Amino acid sequence: MFAETLRSLVRLPAGVPPRRWIALRAALSSGIPLAVLTALGHERIGLQVAAGAFLAIYGANRSARDRAKLLPFVAAGMLACAALGAWSAPIPWLHLSGLVAIAIAAPALAFGYRLGPPGPVFFVILYGLAGYITHAVDGVRVNDPLVFLLAVAAGAAFSYLLAVAPLVRAAERAKPGHTLPELLPGPWLGHDELTLVMRSGLVAVLGVLVSVLWLDPLRAYWPVAAGIAVLGLASDRWHALERALHRSVGTVIGAGAFLLLVPAAEVPWLLVAVIFVLQFVIEIIVPRNYALALVFVTPLVLLIIQVASGVGDPGATAAERVLDTVIGAALASAVALVIRRERRA
Repeated sequence: MFAETLRSLVRLPAGVPPRRWIALRAALSSGIPLAVLTALGHERIGLQVAAGAFLAIYGANRSARDRAKLLPFVAAGMLACAALGAWSAPIPWLHLSGLVAIAIAAPALAFGYRLGPPGPVFFVILYGLAGYITHAVDGVRVNDPLVFLLAVAAGAAFSYLLAVAPLVRAAERAKPGHTLPELLPGPWLGHDELTLVMRSGLVAVLGVLVSVLWLDPLRAYWPVAAGIAVLGLASDRWHALERALHRSVGTVIGAGAFLLLVPAAEVPWLLVAVIFVLQFVIEIIVPRNYALALVFVTPLVLLIIQVASGVGDPGATAAERVLDTVIGAALASAVALVIRRERRA
């Protein structure tokens, strides 16, 4: 089994449906707002808008009619998490308590309503990212929380418009769709879903404790988010162990790629191109090889954090992200082994 897990690092399964249009939609969702705001001299806000573009990843394989019904609920959840993260940021104990609460509530709702890929992880990331980007130093916010929240809302709104744009064609409108209860059935949690929620909660508690005791409470969201991403959408423990290996290896290589791409952040239009290409490549690769996708996800996220926050040394940021990810992956692996899914009779 372990040998098979190692081989999965270099395997590219065939038969994956084409994702060119999905990838293009995701890349445009972040690339166009970033380009516009860069032209206006506000590239930092443009990268904050890119956080709202995470919406483009949800419902990607569904029809435009289905996305039109589904995505407003996803966007509302994303904005609520971002607002809570920004609001609680000045009070560390409150922010960390909220992180644990979001890490339980987001999986419970995502699995309870069968949201599908990419699951709850981006709700947790948005909560933590909001706290990180708008945290206070000596009582003064490093970035305006209202500006950040408006940027996220704008990014989500633009992503939604792109997601439903095919409906301008009569042929697209004529396609059969699903009702909202069919798109979000529930809420109910089976054995597998309850297992994932319990694992996520335990990973969050452990991730926060490790961050408070040995790391930096300000970046506690990353070990937690990495752990929840490793747990994924399936309760099989070997699935979690494989994803832990993929995430760790991909992040290490991706952190190196980030350091190579840091000079692009000094050239605004080059940064726009890099963000666009990274987002496009991620959506092409992610269904085929998780580790390879992380090689591109890591520099994308680190560039957004580095430029959008305007604080931190790139080398330290890369090292911290690798450490946080490895810790989160290790915690998720341990939790998956401890909390096993219940065998059905």
